[in-house]
Amino acid sequence: MGIIAWILIGLLAGFIAKALMPGKDPGGLIITMLIGIAGGLLGGWLGKVIFGVDSIDGFFELSTWIAAIIGSVILLAVYRLVTGNKRHHSHA
Repeated sequence: MGIIAWILIGLLAGFIAKALMPGKDPGGLIITMLIGIAGGLLGGWLGKVIFGVDSIDGFFELSTWIAAIIGSVILLAVYRLVTGNKRHHSHA
């Protein structure tokens, strides 16, 4: 897949991850896209390592979207943990 496809998948997967995990995030559209793109890569890697499947096959493949969304949810949770800890320490 090309870079445009990854950006589109990243944007949508990051948006879906935020919808699945509502709450305040300090990041905007760019952070959402980056989390989604990295989440897609993470999800594809985890699918290959854990299940032995190539989960990033193409733009219109369901496995690509599932991998991107799962990876994005994982990265969003990590992002919230990291930024949440920084905010609590700065107020102390």
